[in-house]
Amino acid sequence: MPEGDTVWQAARRLDDALGGCELVRSDLRVPRLATVDLTGRTVLDVTPRGKHLLTRIEGGLTLHSHLRMEGTWRVFAPGERWRGGRSDQIRAILGTADRTAVGYRLAVLELLRTRDEHRVVGHLGPDLLGPDWDPELALRNLLRDPARPLGEALLDQRNLAGVGNIYKSEICFAVRAVPWLPVGELTDPARVVVAAKRILEANRERTSRKVYVYGRSGQPCPRCGTALRATSLRDPAGSERPTYWCPRCQPNPPADNGSRSQGS
Repeated sequence: MPEGDTVWQAARRLDDALGGCELVRSDLRVPRLATVDLTGRTVLDVTPRGKHLLTRIEGGLTLHSHLRMEGTWRVFAPGERWRGGRSDQIRAILGTADRTAVGYRLAVLELLRTRDEHRVVGHLGPDLLGPDWDPELALRNLLRDPARPLGEALLDQRNLAGVGNIYKSEICFAVRAVPWLPVGELTDPARVVVAAKRILEANRERTSRKVYVYGRSGQPCPRCGTALRATSLRDPAGSERPTYWCPRCQPNPPADNGSRSQGS
């Protein structure tokens, strides 16, 4: 699943390509939008909100998209060959005289009034990479359910927006807590919010993420040299997600964590 930094980068690419320009091509390939024609309208801006993309268009319209697991927006110059997937995976095409943005495998694509954006993003917590970032509110949200596992609480976009499965593991490693530790048992829960902000900001300008534990099961911990481990934990939607940690830097609490260990 894309992280907040991925969505932030996608919004910047789209805004650079489309912002302030008139659309000369509009093709929305989902049934409810099949007859919508946005040509002749100017794209005002493209704004990220957590993991959501809001493309605001002249006339009080917003094209809302969400990448989910496999979606992507690609930008192409005139005459450039489109790359990003099969043609039947294209869900949206927005073209100006100089650039064409193509959305592949978009799990969510809907057109709404800009004044109604709260319907799709109003439930989100403060955005780690957004102008609304509020660390005190994010901390209160995380601590609202003290018994909830830290990893699950971090993935809940209603608490703070922008953390995905990769950064869940990285944040827990940074604060030396296992992802299944109840948030109420954290000795310094404010460190979690600080670490989340620092990690996403450090990666938002990078073309490749800097990670310490994610995807590195069996490799030495960069902090202590102990072999990292992997387990499968549920996310807020009930899906199993790979989770990585160091058994020395992040000691397990004595209670059964209900995880399934993998690797060494």
